[in-house]
Amino acid sequence: MTKFGELINFNKPVLIDFYTDWNEIENNIETLRDVAIALGDKAKVIKIDIKKNEILADALRVKGNPTFMIYKNGEMKWRQTGFKDAKTLIGLVQEYF
Repeated sequence: MTKFGELINFNKPVLIDFYTDWNEIENNIETLRDVAIALGDKAKVIKIDIKKNEILADALRVKGNPTFMIYKNGEMKWRQTGFKDAKTLIGLVQEYF
């Protein structure tokens, strides 16, 4: 995997979804696709599997599924655990344009 610092060090918002496959209801790929389509090139949308990236998840203290984070210029701007619908996520990311 690309180094985490390279993923978050952009001057546009980066929405990250830390997830695991054990809960299909909360691992809704269509929601993130809708968010990515709506935001276009104004933001990046990334999914990171907690089980495949346990060291990173532990370092960031990711305990719940899903955990969403928004970064801009390498700095965390927002974080929340629990399912969010596409409209809510789009609005949150747009705050950091």
